[in-house]
Amino acid sequence: MAQFTYSRLSHLLRASGNKLSVSRTGTEVKPGPACHVQFTRCQRSVDSKALQERQKQQMAKGLPKQKPVAGVKQIIVVASGKGGVGKSTTAVNLALGLLANDPLKTVGLLDADVYGPSIPKLMNLKGNPELSDNNLMIPLVNYGVPCMSMGFLVDESAPIVWRGLMVMSAIERLLRQVDWGSLDYLVVDMPPGTGDVQLSISQNVPVAGAVIVSTPQDIALLDARRGAEMFKKVHVPVLGLVQNMSVFQCPNCQHQTHIFGSDGARQLADTLGVKLLGDVPLHLNIRETSDRGTPVVVSSPDSPEAEAYRKVASAVVQRLHEVNT
Repeated sequence: MAQFTYSRLSHLLRASGNKLSVSRTGTEVKPGPACHVQFTRCQRSVDSKALQERQKQQMAKGLPKQKPVAGVKQIIVVASGKGGVGKSTTAVNLALGLLANDPLKTVGLLDADVYGPSIPKLMNLKGNPELSDNNLMIPLVNYGVPCMSMGFLVDESAPIVWRGLMVMSAIERLLRQVDWGSLDYLVVDMPPGTGDVQLSISQNVPVAGAVIVSTPQDIALLDARRGAEMFKKVHVPVLGLVQNMSVFQCPNCQHQTHIFGSDGARQLADTLGVKLLGDVPLHLNIRETSDRGTPVVVSSPDSPEAEAYRKVASAVVQRLHEVNT
């Protein structure tokens, strides 16, 4: 069975980029003096309200039509405005928590962070995906969760040096040219920020809801708010916020310290009018199990840390039900 590699993906993306450039050049129209005069007359004859309405219609025509991913019932994106708040760890344990809460459900995991893929390390997966008879990439599987990541196509230390168009094309292929099978949930680990990838996914596929991850720290909450507002603008339901690293409990004396502040995400959720999905503590067990590629939900299922993630997963399912009804 053939394997899908980074070099093959790069070749396909460059080829599609060249075709796009040719098609744009072929349809370019050079404005002339007559066009300018006609446009000026039309602009003066139309009042401002009618012009704004026409602009909205033109913008709507230019937006891509959302197409579902074959075999996937609901897509959940896990996002953060800032890196380093534990978004990828939360995405992995959310996917495993959904599966732990209801083993009859099928859950997949997509790593949409092209520049800094973390899923291979967190899920303890290596190797190139093989190709099916239909020329689709077959996800790598661990802990019962099929996974796809740019990290499967490149060496662990190799940088991805791509412009935005190639990144968006890669995301499209990682979404649609993968044999996901039949999934109840596809959890997408988004890159930090509010850039091309977030817009591309939000506009091209029907996203059931977004989960925003933040620490209680003020500087992280500023960016978390931007992330939530972005999803609202592109009409993606914000399922709620996860307050990560909410409290540190000393393993010796059990004293609790709010290193990054207390209840910042809870207050932000109230301000935005969304739900706080849960609190996840700052705990050594989460860090150690993540580094080993044995996420805490599967390696320490009876621990309070695993319980916190399962509660978040339950809250996400409840919010999805509320949104869909």
